[in-house]
Amino acid sequence: MGPGGIATIIAASSLLIIAVAISYAVVRIGRLIDEAKVSLKTVTDETKPLIEEVTTTVQLVNGPLESVNRITKNAEELSGKITDVASSFLVKGGPAVKALGLLVSAAQMKKSRSYKKKAE
Repeated sequence: MGPGGIATIIAASSLLIIAVAISYAVVRIGRLIDEAKVSLKTVTDETKPLIEEVTTTVQLVNGPLESVNRITKNAEELSGKITDVASSFLVKGGPAVKALGLLVSAAQMKKSRSYKKKAE
């Protein structure tokens, strides 16, 4: 056997080692893909009920929020009406406000006089 025969044996054994390494890598990648497929199926199966629960929760929360929205709107309308009435009363009923102030002052004065009489 000459140097060419030995070189052929070395090249053939090198190709065999490379072929074994490539086949090992392909087998490992195949297993990795199978594991990824199983993991993805598990995640998908567990996510579906979770999404349904989240949808139910959002629907349950939206009901009271709509009620709060209606209450807030009604309160806003009521405060607007009260503001309109108060401004109308102050603009049109200026003398009435003055008279009310005088009545309150008189009542306070009368009250303070009755306290002074009791103290004596």
